[in-house]
Amino acid sequence: MHSPLFPLADPAKMRLDTELFMELDRKIRKEKVVSCLIIQEGYLAYEYHKNKKQAQKLQKINSCTKSFISALIGIALEQGLIAGVDTPITSYFPYLEQKSVDPVKRSITLFHLLTMTPGFDWPEFGEWQSFPMMLYSPDWVRFVLDRPLLDQPGEKMNYNSGCSHLLSTILQKATGMSTYEFAKKHLFQPLNIEDSYWYSDRQGIHNGADGLRLTSRDMAKLGLLYLQGGQWQEKQIVSAAWVQESIQPKFRTYERIGSYGLHWWSDRIDPSKDWTEDNYYYFALGFGGQYILIVPSRKMVVVFSSELYDHSLRPLALFRQYILAAK
Repeated sequence: MHSPLFPLADPAKMRLDTELFMELDRKIRKEKVVSCLIIQEGYLAYEYHKNKKQAQKLQKINSCTKSFISALIGIALEQGLIAGVDTPITSYFPYLEQKSVDPVKRSITLFHLLTMTPGFDWPEFGEWQSFPMMLYSPDWVRFVLDRPLLDQPGEKMNYNSGCSHLLSTILQKATGMSTYEFAKKHLFQPLNIEDSYWYSDRQGIHNGADGLRLTSRDMAKLGLLYLQGGQWQEKQIVSAAWVQESIQPKFRTYERIGSYGLHWWSDRIDPSKDWTEDNYYYFALGFGGQYILIVPSRKMVVVFSSELYDHSLRPLALFRQYILAAK
């Protein structure tokens, strides 16, 4: 059954390279990709599911959750529930005011969490091998706040799932609702996302880093919402200014992935050319090959759900080779 939201389109009419598409289709079928959707100009140009169950399955979107957290922070800011991104996180974690705590931590702001620049010693993309050690801790929030500082806040981006969990905690404190309830009311209901699940920690805080489960089609809705500047069926769900601010490249730490904004990645289509309105794409990325990719110049959204736990970047390579290359 095809959703009326994504009417079917003929790839040949969508200015997509048919030969490249056929090659992409062959490659995807050989990989541990369970779902892939390509939506262009609002039309479903390509849809693949490993089997019928995958179309309806709640996928482990892993760190794509972080980009949903970013959208929710934007909504909370717009509603005046959060004063601004420069708000020090001590407003939400008075524990940081204690004399025993490194006083530099008091200068960490929401912006630092959103850009993953608080300066904590956090080797997630290193000795921890893509796994945040806070998951073993009885109190995730305290685990993050207690990590020693390696850098001054704002100096250096270092991938940190703890930042995202702190943001989920802040959402809960600022809105008086759980992150999940706030998401259902202000993001999922407007986008007609009916089926979802969100894991939480032992304190009942929904996991801001990777706790969300959605169908591949519902993942695509976030991409479409951002492609449309935060608008959905003529209603502004996320402010256009927040969408723009979130996707701007601010730090480039991981050359193989791209630049980091406010819990969104981005990169240039043609690396040999300057960053322009026509020469960039941005994306949510989750461990194991989960992606929501948006190409504004082509009015395109691409979603991958995968089980590529040894090759998380494989779908990104397929996207670059077969979808971006198609003129």
